[in-house]
Amino acid sequence: MITGKADCGMQYAVKRSGSAVAYCALSIHCGTRNEAGYHKGIAHFTEHTLFKGTAKRRASVINSYLERLGGELNAFTTKEEIVFHATVLKEDLSKAAALLFELATCPTFPEHEIETEKGVVIDEIHSYKDSPAEDIYDKFEEMIFEGHPLSTNILGTTASVKRISRDELLRFVKEKFTADKMAFTIVADIDEKKMEKQVLKMVEDVFKDNTCTEQEKPQEPPTEQPKAQPFNKTLNKRNHQANCIIGGLAPSLYQDRERLATVLLCNILGGQANNSILNSVLREKHGWVYGVECSYTQFADTGLVAISLGCDKANVEKCINAVEKEISKLQAEPLSERKLKAAKKQLLGQLAISGDNGETQCLSMGKSLLAYGKITGGKETRSLIDGIKAEDIQEMAQTIFAPERLSKLIYI
Repeated sequence: MITGKADCGMQYAVKRSGSAVAYCALSIHCGTRNEAGYHKGIAHFTEHTLFKGTAKRRASVINSYLERLGGELNAFTTKEEIVFHATVLKEDLSKAAALLFELATCPTFPEHEIETEKGVVIDEIHSYKDSPAEDIYDKFEEMIFEGHPLSTNILGTTASVKRISRDELLRFVKEKFTADKMAFTIVADIDEKKMEKQVLKMVEDVFKDNTCTEQEKPQEPPTEQPKAQPFNKTLNKRNHQANCIIGGLAPSLYQDRERLATVLLCNILGGQANNSILNSVLREKHGWVYGVECSYTQFADTGLVAISLGCDKANVEKCINAVEKEISKLQAEPLSERKLKAAKKQLLGQLAISGDNGETQCLSMGKSLLAYGKITGGKETRSLIDGIKAEDIQEMAQTIFAPERLSKLIYI
């Protein structure tokens, strides 16, 4: 793998694979939390409307350009990033890469396309509202991050989306889509030095009038770290079943030991495997839920751990009591050496398998460059996980799930 930074400030990483399929991604350090001064939801709406026309191509051409080559073009928005990525045969990689830069640097935002896309996004907002499991998580984030930019819903609101204008979109892209906030990554079966040379040439052409030193790089205004006010709230949604989230603030991206101890904790409690504690108790033993998970979302200045489940309304208290009982066990005493070793092996296996995918690697490389300025993972991650002690996991269970820090939201 080769990593570096172009003269314009854009970071890049290229990695050789053994596949005929190539992956490229343009990750931009700009998400929902960076919308101050704009209508809520503009980051996500920008991601949608960039596909609706550039200075070189109409929407219909953009949408079919890679498809005609058998490829795919996708994008997504998070609280901290907007990412465009493409999958093509390796001989078409340069076309895909050029299209990603074109979308990010010369969109035209045709008025008629903006109005059409508003209807699409508003329908997406309504579909989330109609899904209790999705809606409750958004509401939980809104409540726990109240007063902080992370509280903003990625989609925005119907009212805010309706107010977004073409001038606002152009201003948002000009201000936020600067080269120093970008990371371009490639995973393909091409010589790495050759890929690096091509990337630098392309970037030089795209940003030829843009040079950026460390001193000149625009800085995001500092934001105060979230200070959650714990809550315990039940909302009557007149749903057929109940949905519940229990959680609290957790370590940020930059707290390595605490972060990885929390990853292990969440995987043990409610990870993807059927042998997770909460799945074993709530589903396999009692049959109270169809699914239960413990998720951990990491941000630059904080994190969020959330245990989410859906159950019959008559079983809500039973499920909550069972969750709290299992948490208290992890708080009371450290895992045995045998259980700790098994938990680490399982997590490392999951990470290796999920990472054995070119697209996953490409997206992960971009996120890593934006967050750390380097590629993390592999041996470094394994070493950090190996160094986690049972007491570290116990400490995170005691801290994150401390009664005075814990929040609870129930939909019935």
